[in-house]
Amino acid sequence: MKRQVWFLTGSQHLYGPETLEQVAEQSRRIQRMLTDSGRLSAEIVWQPVLTDAAAIRAVMLAANTDPSCVGVIAWMHTFSPAKMWITGLDALRKPLLHLHTQLNEALPWASIDMDFMNLNQAAHGDREFGFVQTRIGVPRKTIAGHAADPVVARRIDSWIRAAAGYHHLRSLRLARFGDNMRDVAVTEGDKVEAELRFGVSVNTYGVNDLVELVDAAPEEEVDLLVADYGETYRLVPELARGGERHVSLRYAARIEAGLRKFLAEGGFGAFTTNFEDLGGLRQLPGIAVQRLMADGFGFGGEGDWKTAALLAAVKEMGEGTGRGTSFMEDYTYHFGPGEPKILGAHMLEVCPTIAAGTPSCEIHPLGIGGREDPVRLVFDAEPGPAVVVGLADLGDRFRLVANEVEVVAPDEPLPNLPVARAVWRPAPSLSTSAECWLAAGGPHHTVLTQAVGAETLEDFARMSETELVLIDGATTPSSFADRLRWNRAYYRLAALSRQ
Repeated sequence: MKRQVWFLTGSQHLYGPETLEQVAEQSRRIQRMLTDSGRLSAEIVWQPVLTDAAAIRAVMLAANTDPSCVGVIAWMHTFSPAKMWITGLDALRKPLLHLHTQLNEALPWASIDMDFMNLNQAAHGDREFGFVQTRIGVPRKTIAGHAADPVVARRIDSWIRAAAGYHHLRSLRLARFGDNMRDVAVTEGDKVEAELRFGVSVNTYGVNDLVELVDAAPEEEVDLLVADYGETYRLVPELARGGERHVSLRYAARIEAGLRKFLAEGGFGAFTTNFEDLGGLRQLPGIAVQRLMADGFGFGGEGDWKTAALLAAVKEMGEGTGRGTSFMEDYTYHFGPGEPKILGAHMLEVCPTIAAGTPSCEIHPLGIGGREDPVRLVFDAEPGPAVVVGLADLGDRFRLVANEVEVVAPDEPLPNLPVARAVWRPAPSLSTSAECWLAAGGPHHTVLTQAVGAETLEDFARMSETELVLIDGATTPSSFADRLRWNRAYYRLAALSRQ
């Protein structure tokens, strides 16, 4: 289903039918400017000019129920008395972007008259609209600038991507195979509050429900997956057909076939596994999880359903960018010599969409889980700018903690590290990043994305009314500590005001 964003234009009957016809034509031209930019990841669907409260409320209710509509852009072409927007804005349940623009980029200084002024007064009308949004307390993003400006288009697309992730999360079904890792605090959370806040439905299934499908996977389906592995990745000789560990590769393919069937039949877009609860599985799922993430599924290790849900949303946000997003964990530090860096990895489950080059398909022992050696993809991450983001449940609210980073090549080869990994320089420095992350209670499981920037995550946090704290190049420990204190006071006061 192609995602849509509805384009709404406000005016009023005061100007007469001839002017309203011009408003409609100019509104269509703005919509075409946005579409023709080629920068937007959704279809911009023009709606008739809105001039009264009933029509405004009707279009908002229609947007709410249309499964293709991920959000609404509103522009007050002329002076649209904002009292008539109150009930419509109150009814709207989709994300809102207030576009503060106008058709003319430059003023026609020599010919400007009152007719021109009446047809180019968004500077007037949008202020009225901005007031009523603030008065009601409508969560929204505001972008000011000419519709043909590439920067404006880029920022609109950032918001569209956030809306797509939010929309995806609203109907996401997440399957947990077993519970979370024993005695771990940060992977716990309130699943009822998560469904209320984000829409994601989280439920647990017995691992042996999956095992039944794994064991029953048709041999021809296993054959096709094994052939795909050989064509897509660099198979180590022992896993190749005729190699001494080929049977392990076939079992890994069997896990993938069973997992795909389970997720497809249940309509799941995300899942978790736990090495402490493997039931009748002979391997901890490795390559199967990696390939499912590459296809857009959310995943969290050790039962971490919050990270699985977040990954599914960010995957949706980054669709079509050609850049990768993965489940990740800060594993260990390089404090020096040279520039300090973080080495991120996990036991097995890092998504190949972030790989630099063709991954190697390998098999190695795994010291936990008590099962056979698992098959996995091994690679280094592609260098470039990225964001690391985690989701924590603080009891009275959810908090997103994000850090802007630069993924870099390892200082030296890692021949004895048999897992996929990413090395990055966190902004503003390793020490400040780590201190702030710990102060915020950020989780050790995260999402590493090169497809989505901080602005998109900020938009997503605003849509879901979720706290976000960002660690970037301007962050200092003292300013960040102040931000946490102010946020704590704000959210407690906000909770009291709702009682």
